Amino acid sequence: MHVLVTGGAGFIGSNYVRRTLENHYGTGHATVTVLDKLTYAGNRANLAPFADNPLLRFVQGDIGDAQLLTRLLPSVDAVVNFAAESHVDRSIDSAAEFVATNVAGTQTLLQAALDAGVPRFVHVSTDEVYGSIDTGSWTEEWPLEPNSPYAATKAGADLMVRAYARTHRMNVSITRCSNNYGPYQFPEKVVPLFVTSLMQGATVPLYGDGLNIRDWLHVDDHCRGIQLVLERGAPGEIYHIGGGQELTNRELTERILQALGSDWSSVRQVADRKGHDRRYSLDDSKLRALGYRPEVPFEEGLATTVAWYRDNTDWWQPITAAAA
Repeated sequence: MHVLVTGGAGFIGSNYVRRTLENHYGTGHATVTVLDKLTYAGNRANLAPFADNPLLRFVQGDIGDAQLLTRLLPSVDAVVNFAAESHVDRSIDSAAEFVATNVAGTQTLLQAALDAGVPRFVHVSTDEVYGSIDTGSWTEEWPLEPNSPYAATKAGADLMVRAYARTHRMNVSITRCSNNYGPYQFPEKVVPLFVTSLMQGATVPLYGDGLNIRDWLHVDDHCRGIQLVLERGAPGEIYHIGGGQELTNRELTERILQALGSDWSSVRQVADRKGHDRRYSLDDSKLRALGYRPEVPFEEGLATTVAWYRDNTDWWQPITAAAA
């Protein structure tokens, strides 16, 4: 099997690539082509353990480059699309790149896959497309009500995927996940930002009252869910991938402080983010019916994540130094 993984040098995509090349999913030794534009969050070092693996091919390029896709896709059995601009704060400051990559880029990739006759396509999305929910959990049929420019572009991409599935009968599925954490995550995201900042003796920012609620999903569990959808998901269907660990941002901060041996003197209150969603919660029973279960308890996942950042300062210190 030959899989094209777009955004495969990013946090979640590279984890999926590494696990695939390790035959972690028990599907045999797949050939993987990674297509990544290597913007600020894409990093070839994320794939370094497999740099010499003959089953891995890396191509630096843009999912919006139709000519490049025409060359890459004819030999591909499946596309897994991780490619996206993904940081909410950056989308608030400047949304244009998010529209170009997340919406227009996804459409270009879909069209190229259609033209090449690619048999299978999985599009990786987010729970943020739904907006905010006070109680209960979203099902896959819930209306899309995104509140940030990032979430709006992901919702637009999802609708484009749905349109290609319905109009062209493409074998496309969509996954929507809760908040991810784990090794190799770019240090602008909350868990690695807090961990690396505390390791360097800096303070960490807590938005508003800190009572916004997120469900936390280890990246290994997320990728396991994506693989299950790739293998068993139905054409045109949406599947939620949840972690089953809802925490307020204050609770998350407390857990990280404890893991680093720090206290609340290391936390600074900052003004709340514009349009900050209060709570996310996914009903993932549809995927659980296919056999999905999150396998990494949050306490264990957080401990191993902290340990990874402690042991891999050579990976993240150049990133944080460049951002300073």
